[in-house]
Amino acid sequence: MATKLVLADLAQAWAQHGGQPVAIESVGGVDAAKRVQAGEAFDVAFLAADAIDRLIASGQVLPGSRVDLVRSGVAVAVREGAPRPDIASEDAVRQAVLGARSLSYSTGPSGVALARLFERWGISEQIRDRIVTAPPGVPVGSLVAQGEVELGFQQLSELMHLQGITVLGPLPPAIQIITTFSAGVCTTSRQPEAVRALLAAMSAPETADIKRRHGMEPA
Repeated sequence: MATKLVLADLAQAWAQHGGQPVAIESVGGVDAAKRVQAGEAFDVAFLAADAIDRLIASGQVLPGSRVDLVRSGVAVAVREGAPRPDIASEDAVRQAVLGARSLSYSTGPSGVALARLFERWGISEQIRDRIVTAPPGVPVGSLVAQGEVELGFQQLSELMHLQGITVLGPLPPAIQIITTFSAGVCTTSRQPEAVRALLAAMSAPETADIKRRHGMEPA
């Protein structure tokens, strides 16, 4: 879901320059990977780079077809009008997490990395009962906006356009979690060359402004 809006804009730019229309279905990354793994017919899959690699290894994505598109970092949000905890350093984020009555993060790769960070800090057991798991495809920011979660962690691209929240900023560099989102040509595609042309356009230097507008950097 982190790439939903940027992919829509990239596909639109491709079509405006004469490329054939692209229909992109955005779902949670876990569900997307499962559907491709199960053999559902798609021309292209957009997922975290490691997920694309697993699909290549299991035969659902063509070897050598992976194209890295964007690098995406994690940001922190609170409900609009709520107190704004300090997140300027690793220790400040740790204190914010310990002070939050509830917190949430995605089920994707950034969430896995956050869980490992909490383990490294030695606070996993202490905060276990405060963690609210967002269902796949449901933005953490929407739980924050509704007041169900006090402190939310998710890709900046998923937080920056939501109403009802305040984005405190990105995680500090010492603990920032960068996910590379990539694409790969599915083995079920009947037009692999057309997909390769699409991905070449989506990864071209000219697309950098589109990616940055959505809180991401070109890969």
